[in-house]
Amino acid sequence: MNDTPAFRPALEHALNHSLAHLESLGHSPVAAGASLHMLRDRLVKPLNSEGMPAEQVIDELVNDTAGGIMGSAGGRFFGWVIGGSLPAALAADWMTSAWDQNAASYACGPAVAVIEEACGAWLKDLLGLPDHASFALTSGCQMAHVTALAAARNALLARRGWQVERDGLFGAPKIRILSSDQFHGSITRATRLLGMGTAAVTGLPANQAGQLDAAILEQALKNSPDTPTIVLLQAGDLNIGAYDCFADLIPLAHRYNAWVHVDGAFGLWANVSARYQHLLAGVEHADSWATDGHKWLNVPYDSGFAFVAHPEAHRNAMSYEASYISHNDQVREQKDWNPDWSRRGRGVATYAALRQLGRQGVVALIDGCCDAAHSLVTGIAALPGTELVWEPQINQGLVRFLDPRPEAAESDHDRWTDAVTSAVLASGEALFSNTTWRGKRCMRVSVCNWQTNAQDVARAVAAVARVLRERTL
Repeated sequence: MNDTPAFRPALEHALNHSLAHLESLGHSPVAAGASLHMLRDRLVKPLNSEGMPAEQVIDELVNDTAGGIMGSAGGRFFGWVIGGSLPAALAADWMTSAWDQNAASYACGPAVAVIEEACGAWLKDLLGLPDHASFALTSGCQMAHVTALAAARNALLARRGWQVERDGLFGAPKIRILSSDQFHGSITRATRLLGMGTAAVTGLPANQAGQLDAAILEQALKNSPDTPTIVLLQAGDLNIGAYDCFADLIPLAHRYNAWVHVDGAFGLWANVSARYQHLLAGVEHADSWATDGHKWLNVPYDSGFAFVAHPEAHRNAMSYEASYISHNDQVREQKDWNPDWSRRGRGVATYAALRQLGRQGVVALIDGCCDAAHSLVTGIAALPGTELVWEPQINQGLVRFLDPRPEAAESDHDRWTDAVTSAVLASGEALFSNTTWRGKRCMRVSVCNWQTNAQDVARAVAAVARVLRERTL
């Protein structure tokens, strides 16, 4: 009998490397320093013919990826909308891999099935959604949209006597989606996956606050009142964190028998905060909602949540029964609500994150990120040669850098903004991303990490100030 432990050496090496990475985040460059050529040269190699010790594989993997790992787990990463990982969530995610449960059903993993039930109840409570809503834990908001819109497709076509899961979409009534023109690209991808097509989405002009006006939506609804319609509303849009007026738009859409889906990839989390929940007044009356866990809840990738106010439509769109599939009427079978069957127990990290934070911890996380975003944006905007484009109402804001040449045109300001952002990234002190908003190139500030503190904010502002001084000398 071989008494040598099979897993311990590799896992101990992984633990040591992981701690070294996490503990270096405060002083390491945020951006990746290795070039594409360097990474390919190290990683793209002939597959070894003989096996090698697992711990050696881990050591070489860490060495070969050096400089190619972003500091997105730390408090100075402000690009896109990327959160970090809470300690309990990260540790639970490791346990999820060690347990290696197939979270398709109770039979495959009893404990992870019940964990998922608990997560659904806690999430609905925190986010202010109806108790009766069904839910799915997905790989991210992209698949949460697919799940919710599949339920919408089922319900809208069933009203017209069409069983889309049986008969497909050939010959079915066409479904349209009405939204402001600020909708996220994940919606477009969802329509492709669901066979609706990108032409199904109509982006209506948003107002100056980035919101969809009721009069514009009603006119669009009136134009074709018999068409099966999904109204997509924003709970925190990508660039400025804008919220549609749910209290006005949801009842309006329902008067025209439309299904209302809310894209709350990160913004739905503001409903936990007494300071920001007014932005979501009336959101609970929608038909479905989607949000991420790996953004503002700070659980590891991949984590998304879909909620549907009409469980029958949700289940009809997802479930499948066969003699070889175990089914237990006493529990919630995850495969009846998710687009994937074989899946890791992604609810475990969510469960651990919520337990670590507690209700007040979630509130503090949301409020703290919003405070940091406001300090970052206003601090940067106060620097010479900087324009405040959008002051954050939650955790998203926009600034722009002005080319100092007297004859500089708007296109010069665009290039200058990109150049300043790139220089900040090259400094290693912080990472921001860029966007084009209302025809202007901007640096986008997004704060989603539980670790971001006042020192991180001060370092980032100082880094921008230093770049501006050096580039204007």
